Amino acid sequence: MQHSIGFIGVGNMGTAILKGLTSRDDIELHGFDLHTDSLVRASKEYGFVAHTSARDLVLSCDYIIVAVKPQHAEPVLKEIVDALDTSKCLISICAGLALSQFEQWTENRCAVVRVMPNTPALVNQGVSAICLDNANLSKTMKEFVPALFQGIGQVHVLPEKQFDAFTGVIGSGPAYVFYFMEAMIESGVALGLTRVQATEMVEGLFLGSSKLAAESDLPITQLREMVTSPAGTTVQALMHFDRQAVRGDIIDGVFEAYHRSIELGKK
Repeated sequence: MQHSIGFIGVGNMGTAILKGLTSRDDIELHGFDLHTDSLVRASKEYGFVAHTSARDLVLSCDYIIVAVKPQHAEPVLKEIVDALDTSKCLISICAGLALSQFEQWTENRCAVVRVMPNTPALVNQGVSAICLDNANLSKTMKEFVPALFQGIGQVHVLPEKQFDAFTGVIGSGPAYVFYFMEAMIESGVALGLTRVQATEMVEGLFLGSSKLAAESDLPITQLREMVTSPAGTTVQALMHFDRQAVRGDIIDGVFEAYHRSIELGKK
């Protein structure tokens, strides 16, 4: 059975998901965006049906992905609410907006799914949390939506109460990684490498280490121990990190992001 998937918003994250779906022959892709130039450009690149309004898109699609900025979500929902019914499944990737908010805005007319992808989805290496708590979801929808997002990386079905934890660890996580990468690059420059050399080397370091962690059966701790020879250079650096409580600071930082996510969800 072929499904029609519509995107309200074809910005960075919307097009990342679109890109991950273009190889599938069991779906028909549709798109709408207020920025006509972006819509036309994306339509040519990814081969989806472009619509002149969000409401027209909803009438043509089974699954509707709302990929707009959070502050624009309510006006969009007000425009399309009368076109929603039990045959439709609305998928929100709007950061910070609770499932209950979408249930209210849609007047409980259709099934609603909340999804939180992170930015590596832009290169099909994302990690997405999916909430399937809405009572209107059919068995087919619960199976189909996670399969859709597998096109842009890992998928984890979580209850909504765990989304703040996901935000603190994974949603904000790419920034932590880039922050550490910046520090490593600056260290290389300070030690005499050119910035180009240091950047290329550090990118290779993170790519290779991530691949090793993903493909090895060994736990992360053992992989770290493989590099940590007695009385060597690595253990010297790690002991310094421990004396400075770097591990604890990282954990504290993740908890700060977690608590901020809770605060934002209450606004």
